[in-house]
Amino acid sequence: MNSKIRPADLLDEAVLGIGSRPARLLLTMIGTVIGIGSLVATIGLGQTAGGQIAERFDAAAATRVVIKPTDSGFGSMDGSGPKLAEDVAERIARLAGVVAAGTISEVDLGDQTISGVLLNDPAGSEQVDLQVYATSAELLAATGGSLGTGRYFDAGHDRRADSVVVLGKRAAERLGITRVDQRPVIFIGDHPYSVIGIVGDAGSRPELLDAVIMPYGTAVDRYGLESPSEVEVRTVLGAAQQVAGQAAIAASPNDPTSVRVTAPPPPGSLGSDVQADLNTLLLAFGAVALVVGGIGIANVTLLSVMERAGEIGLRRALGARRRHIATQFLVESGLLGGVGGLIGTALAVLVILGVSVAQQWTPVLHPALPVAAPILGALIGLAAGAYPALKAAAIEPMAALRQAE
Repeated sequence: MNSKIRPADLLDEAVLGIGSRPARLLLTMIGTVIGIGSLVATIGLGQTAGGQIAERFDAAAATRVVIKPTDSGFGSMDGSGPKLAEDVAERIARLAGVVAAGTISEVDLGDQTISGVLLNDPAGSEQVDLQVYATSAELLAATGGSLGTGRYFDAGHDRRADSVVVLGKRAAERLGITRVDQRPVIFIGDHPYSVIGIVGDAGSRPELLDAVIMPYGTAVDRYGLESPSEVEVRTVLGAAQQVAGQAAIAASPNDPTSVRVTAPPPPGSLGSDVQADLNTLLLAFGAVALVVGGIGIANVTLLSVMERAGEIGLRRALGARRRHIATQFLVESGLLGGVGGLIGTALAVLVILGVSVAQQWTPVLHPALPVAAPILGALIGLAAGAYPALKAAAIEPMAALRQAE
C-alpha cells in the first residue's frame, strides 16, 4: 500500500501533537527560550560592550604616550643613568598633536612620616603610610583626570617651591580630609603643607588616588629630587604614533637613545582583540545554555513518544509508514525549537535594549542574528528530536496497541 501524507497535514498533526498538552509545551519551550535568548543576549551584549571598550580605548589609551629615561624607574635619585631635563614637559608640549604634558616622580621621604591635622585641631594628628609624588602643574590634564574639590597647583607654586599639596581621594579619606575650604594641612615630618585640592579621578594614573602630590619644585628644594622620572603625554586622537616618533628627539636632542617612549599600538588592534575575546567568552556561555535547552527538548519528546505509544500503533495499523511517524516527531521538535527561538530572540533584544539604556550605551546587534537565531533554535529542536523520532518509528503496531490496552 502506497501511503502518502501532505506537508500541510503533517504540520497540522505536529501542531495538534505539541498543543494537546499546553503545560508541557510551555515547560519544554522554556529551555529553548533560555538557550536562544542567552545566546542572542550574550552575543549582542558582547558586541555592545566591545563597542564601548573600543570607543574608550580610542578615547583614552590611544591618546597616551609615556616618556622615561632608558633603564630607569621611579625613585632613581642616586645620580646614575640617563636623566630627563627639568623642562622636558614644556619641550614635549610644543609638539604638534599634544594636548597636555606633565612630569611625575616618586619622592623618597627617608624616615619622615605623613600625618594629617586641621589647623584648628592640632590634637587630631594620625600618621599614615602614603606614597608621595612630585608632578608638574599640567600632570592632571595629561592623565585625563579631574579634581573632586579645590584646585591643582600651578606653575607659580612649582617655581616658588610652595608648601602645598594635592591629595588623591583615597589618601584624603585616610587622612580624614573631605574638603579644602577649611584650609586643612598635613605634616610630612615636621613640615606643614596646605591641602589645596583633592583628586577625584586620576585618569591613566590611578595610583595618584592613594598618594600625596606636591609641586616638582618643592620636591627638588626639600627632598633633593634631581630630575623628573616620567613624562605623561596626552595627544589628540590619531596623533599618538606621530608624537611618539618625535618625542625622543624633543626630550633629549643630543642623545635620543637615552629616552624610552611608550606609545599605544595602532588604533583598533587592541580594542578589536579585546572585543573578540569578550565575544568568545560570552558565546561559550550562550552555547552551554543552548545545549541545556536542546537536552530539555529531547527529554520531553522522548517522554511524549512513550506516552503516545498507543497513538503511534494506531497510526501504523492504519497505514502510516515508519518515515511518517519519524517525520511527525521531527516536525514537532523542530516547531518547539523554532517557536522557542523566536520568543528567546525577542526577549534577548529587549534585554540588550534595556541594558544599553540603563548604561547609556549604543546598542549593537548584527542584523542577521535575529533571523538566524530562530532558525538555529529549529535546528537544535530537530537534532534533539532525532533519537526520539527514530525510537517512535521503531515501535511495532501490535506491541503498541497491546501496551495501550
